[in-house]
Amino acid sequence: MSSADISQNMPWLLAGALVLLLVGWFLYRRHRGGDRLRRILAEISHDRIDALVIPNGDDGEIQIDHLLLTSQGLLIVDIKDAVGTVFGSDKMQEWTVISDERRYTFPNPQAALYDRVAAVRHIVRQVPVEGRILFLDGAEFTKGVPSQVTDLDTLLADFGEPDKSAAKFKIEAFKPHWDLIRKAALDTQVDEIYRKQGPKA
Repeated sequence: MSSADISQNMPWLLAGALVLLLVGWFLYRRHRGGDRLRRILAEISHDRIDALVIPNGDDGEIQIDHLLLTSQGLLIVDIKDAVGTVFGSDKMQEWTVISDERRYTFPNPQAALYDRVAAVRHIVRQVPVEGRILFLDGAEFTKGVPSQVTDLDTLLADFGEPDKSAAKFKIEAFKPHWDLIRKAALDTQVDEIYRKQGPKA
């Protein structure tokens, strides 16, 4: 390729290099954020169930993405991966995310979280059950943070247990109730299998 060709194609080459750099930076941030998420969830939980389906207490079922057994009880974590400024409040039906690239809305996630907390409480009864909507790094609330919304640092501060011996004692007290959740999930799976197979002739 001659110097004239290179000079003529220089804007396209620079644009391509910039796109590659942006994609690389996005993948790096996503990988790094995922590692941090896994590390903090492992730090605060002594056991964990993902993609859990249990009865909702009203002849139906409800899915829970992440249920953690912590030293403070059971914790439901709904994860939101939004990049940009988030506008939301307890009374707004829709929350909005505004970034340099786009603007979009999604339903207020609090109601769904409250339903999940109620379903778990219906099973475990006396054990503390909390729920958090976790926004990963990249989300910023500039007009106030709604109830039950958290970030990774706050989640670790709220549910981390520096005294490991005390945490172990608390966990042992919660274990029978944790087993009730596992049984409810298993029973739900068995019922679903029977429904799919249909009645036997």
